[in-house]
Amino acid sequence: MVVAQRGVIPPPKHYADSAWFKYILSCCAATTAELVTYPLDLAKTRLQIQGEKGLNSNGLQPYRGLAGTGVGIIREEGALKLWQGITPAVYRHLIYSGTRMVLYEKVRDHLFTTRPDGTRPVWQAIVGGILVGGIAQFLASPADLVKVQMQMEGRRRLEGKPPRVHSAGEAFIKIYQAGGMRGLWKGCMPNVYRSALVNLGDLTTYDSVKRYFVNSWGLPDTYWTHALSSACSGLIGASLGTPADVVKTRLMNQPTDHRARGLLYRNSADCFLKTVRNEGFWALYKGFVPCWLRMGPWSLTFWITYEQIRNACGTSAF
Repeated sequence: MVVAQRGVIPPPKHYADSAWFKYILSCCAATTAELVTYPLDLAKTRLQIQGEKGLNSNGLQPYRGLAGTGVGIIREEGALKLWQGITPAVYRHLIYSGTRMVLYEKVRDHLFTTRPDGTRPVWQAIVGGILVGGIAQFLASPADLVKVQMQMEGRRRLEGKPPRVHSAGEAFIKIYQAGGMRGLWKGCMPNVYRSALVNLGDLTTYDSVKRYFVNSWGLPDTYWTHALSSACSGLIGASLGTPADVVKTRLMNQPTDHRARGLLYRNSADCFLKTVRNEGFWALYKGFVPCWLRMGPWSLTFWITYEQIRNACGTSAF
């Protein structure tokens, strides 16, 4: 038992401010945001794959643009296919979002320097966001791999290719049987790079912009401040993360040999160079519009939901 000065026992920490409870709240908010914006993520993935040399060579017309992709999926595969792969996407956020939010808040509160006006150095927020984003994504990379492969199943069948998987559980098992533990982390490094950049744009931007609005502009810590901050974070996150997202998607979706080695790309750098050489630099921004249109609403939904449920549960503001 820890006894404070003068024999006074400090009150126990309220459960609402504990790390495990904040982890649960962040997972709930991330799941809500994922369910709302997932069709845009599916459209983004399809756009990033089309035109890839070595794939889509059977004459099937590729989709054109965000609207054309969405309409094409509904017409050719059915409306429910807009949520194909949602299960591993939720699994990913149960690891990724919970880890990054709790770690960032711990790093911020214990290692960042707080100025007299309540603001913190931006460079510390940048380093913290990159660090926790990379760690969280490394842990969640197997779920992201399954999500990408399941998102492409409908397209593969239209191209006359045999289905690879029918469920998230089957995908995990097949990937493990083909490549072992290493196979579950295929495309891991561009995924880590992407998430580090996305966190730099999303989490770091939201935290810094919100505190600037509250401490420098005097805005109240309310719904509208959360919405404005999340709009800024979504735009910056999409701008920084799209090239790495394209590389990650292509590495994860490429066919592999019996030793789980990619048949199209050797590594992230090889994928980057081949994409630019074969399709031009702007191919790295394929799917940028749906990525931006998704990250904006995703950030808006996530941060508002997260802040509101924290407030409702008696947890301190982020």
